[in-house]
Amino acid sequence: MKPASLSMRLGLTVSILGALLVVFLAILAYFALTHELNALSKGSLEKKMVQVEHSLTLYTDTGEISTKPHILLDQVMGHDNLTLTIYDYSNLRTPLLKSGTGMADPRLELKAVRAVSNELTYATSTDAGGAKFLTASRLISLKDGTRVPVLLSMDNAHNEALLSAYLRSTLIALPLLLIFIGLTAWGAVQRGLAPMREFRKVAAMVSTQDLDHRLSVVNMPQELSELAQGINFMLHRLDAGVQQLSQFSDDLAHELRTPISNLMGKAQVTLSRERSVDEYKDVLVCCTEELERVARIVSDMLFLAQVSHPSALAPFESVALEEEAWKVVEMFSLSAQDKQIQLNVVGNARVMGDRLMIQRAISNLLSNALRHCPVGKTVTLLIERGASQASLLVSNPGAGIEAQHLPHLFDRFYRVDSSRSRSQGSTGLGLAIVRSIMSLHQGVAEVKSLPGAMTVFRLGFPAVEGLAR
Repeated sequence: MKPASLSMRLGLTVSILGALLVVFLAILAYFALTHELNALSKGSLEKKMVQVEHSLTLYTDTGEISTKPHILLDQVMGHDNLTLTIYDYSNLRTPLLKSGTGMADPRLELKAVRAVSNELTYATSTDAGGAKFLTASRLISLKDGTRVPVLLSMDNAHNEALLSAYLRSTLIALPLLLIFIGLTAWGAVQRGLAPMREFRKVAAMVSTQDLDHRLSVVNMPQELSELAQGINFMLHRLDAGVQQLSQFSDDLAHELRTPISNLMGKAQVTLSRERSVDEYKDVLVCCTEELERVARIVSDMLFLAQVSHPSALAPFESVALEEEAWKVVEMFSLSAQDKQIQLNVVGNARVMGDRLMIQRAISNLLSNALRHCPVGKTVTLLIERGASQASLLVSNPGAGIEAQHLPHLFDRFYRVDSSRSRSQGSTGLGLAIVRSIMSLHQGVAEVKSLPGAMTVFRLGFPAVEGLAR
């Protein structure tokens, strides 16, 4: 079964809540109307009872009530829904006075008479015909002190008719109102979810070949605007990643094509005719050099892939930068002696990181420094510790690097002097590896150079509290 759409769910939810609210208000209005009608009826009976009490004070005894009833009848004259009944306790079978047709059931009247007290009380009753009455009763004293029970009943037919009319009109209007609420909720939900169609439209157009599409956040609700900005930022990162991957693939193909072409060319030329053993050896030596270069490129690529998946790495540990720097210096000591270059390590600091990767980063920087340092000069590895970072600086007084090359030095396969770098065995990945390692350590790799004076590469590690210097 296909799940309901989000707009359908929201529309039904709002419609049901609206319907429940309307029904609740209708029921509340019914009970409020009933309460107000009863209050009005009781107030009317109370006022009329006061008038009847005043008239009864004019009668000397119960006999005058029967002989001169006109004073009391004037009180209820013109009120068809009122019934005035006065009894004498000496004869409860026949009332002294009865005006109106209400309370036709004698048993109800006798029951009401027996319940009369000095205080004004109210009682609701229903006769055999289903008519409902509200009766006010009270004992009232005559001039001679005789107390007679007085019943003043009001036929609630008008109130019942009003309540019935309200119920009929409510039952007629309620379905129409519910339909209106449902349509309004549906329209509001459709309008509110309209930006989602823009999301779907952009998502349908995005592909690896076309990542330029972005979501417009103009006039978009705040919640969806934040989501759209997040998606736009995600698309921007994907676009940058795909472009970088595409550029990297092009560069890698270019870098591998040169040694492979050299290998094929040398092999084809060599096989074109018979050669001496020495010639075959020379070709094999050249091919071995090219294959070693390809192997270095593949090794560097595998290392970059490892750095790109830090979840597979071992946990970081406390590393002394001075110790790792001296280990790297010892590895390059023979190369430095051949060029009469002196290597110095100054300072110390401890950082959290991967020991082998830090050695690799220092090794790549020192290798570049030795490659470009003039004979007889000094390459210095300076370690500094600041408030927020621990730094390792590799400086050499070489020819320097032009300013236009500095922003691209850490890009993969970028070379300032391509022909010279290849002849020296460089793969163009050393500094890219350094940047990836520092990114993994949440640090930075920077370079400053003054042509003809000094070039300084800096590795900046985040300082960790509690580690000794």
